[in-house]
Amino acid sequence: MDSGNITKIQLEDKEIILIGTAHVSKESAKEVQEVIEKERPDSVCVELDEQRYKTIMDKNKWKKMDIFKIIKEKKSTFLLINLIISTFQKRIAKQFDIQPGQEMIQAIKSANEVEAKIVLADRNIQVTFLRIWHGIGLKGKLQLLTHILFGFLSDEEITEEELENLKSKDTLTSMLDEFTKHFPKLKTFLVDERDMFLSHKIKKAPGQKVVAVLGAAHIPGVLKEIHRSQDLSAISKVPAKSNHGKIVSWIIPILIVGIIGSTFYFSQSAAIDSTLSWIIWNGSLSALGALAAFGHPLSILTAFVLAPLTSLNPFFGAGWMAGLVEAFIRRPNVQDFENLSEDVFTVKGFWKNKVTRILLVVALTNLGSVLGTAIGGAEVIRLFFKTIRGA
Repeated sequence: MDSGNITKIQLEDKEIILIGTAHVSKESAKEVQEVIEKERPDSVCVELDEQRYKTIMDKNKWKKMDIFKIIKEKKSTFLLINLIISTFQKRIAKQFDIQPGQEMIQAIKSANEVEAKIVLADRNIQVTFLRIWHGIGLKGKLQLLTHILFGFLSDEEITEEELENLKSKDTLTSMLDEFTKHFPKLKTFLVDERDMFLSHKIKKAPGQKVVAVLGAAHIPGVLKEIHRSQDLSAISKVPAKSNHGKIVSWIIPILIVGIIGSTFYFSQSAAIDSTLSWIIWNGSLSALGALAAFGHPLSILTAFVLAPLTSLNPFFGAGWMAGLVEAFIRRPNVQDFENLSEDVFTVKGFWKNKVTRILLVVALTNLGSVLGTAIGGAEVIRLFFKTIRGA
């Protein structure tokens, strides 16, 4: 039986009630409350993993974040992109004076009131992100980052009517179809695999009556998958880095050192020029990245000095080292963490807050180092061939 945003299905002896929601809609939260209070289910499944559940339940989560640990574990880029993506929902939620994810908060609250078991039905968000990152290739990564950046810079507002239209399955499906023209692989990881994961968790939820609160985009997929069997192990692991990537990360530094050494054999002065070109391009572009993030002068200096060396070592990155220096000199205080949820709304806030500024120092310095490696490496090769032609 279908009724608006609510879909009821019978699966053997279990009644499952799916509620398709817009994640920043007052009407969605109200509808969730009404359905749970009326149906009094045995279980309530929510489109959350443990990490997002803790974020919702623990308002002081940001204050407990260890920025040094995040940089050392090389999770700063993941956190930065996650913060940028979260601003989209928060921006709309602020426009309509509602809390992001209010329908999930309401589902948890109502489940507790009717003494239903809460089931965290979504896949770990970091697994989803890493499967996307490993699955879309270099070109896809650049396109995705560009799309996210322009979306973050956009201040376009939508009407509440447009917001409610997002709950229309046909509209949302067509939106996804348009989006996947540019990112055809993205839907597989972001929607399809999670449909499988959500379906399995919903089917295995305890009790004979289950309410599942999901974003509207997942309803069509869950309706298909819920009658099938799923292998969660296959979609719950992060793909291992390809051997090609590991080989390339070692070939580049060996190649650069080898070419400079070979140049030295033909001409000492040309070898010195090659070395200087490598240092200047790597150091300057990495330092420029740190400067663009408004890093501390010592962070900028660290980027300049270390980039030519870290580019020759796959185990270290100039951005991580510059980020650690930035975090040590401009250690975020309690107020920075308290203001984080508000500061991420604006570009100015991102650069002003010490937490996000550290993340930007890491990301932009590493980006500068990548560009410096490409340009500096090309210059080293050019000088080598110029030298052997003149020898």
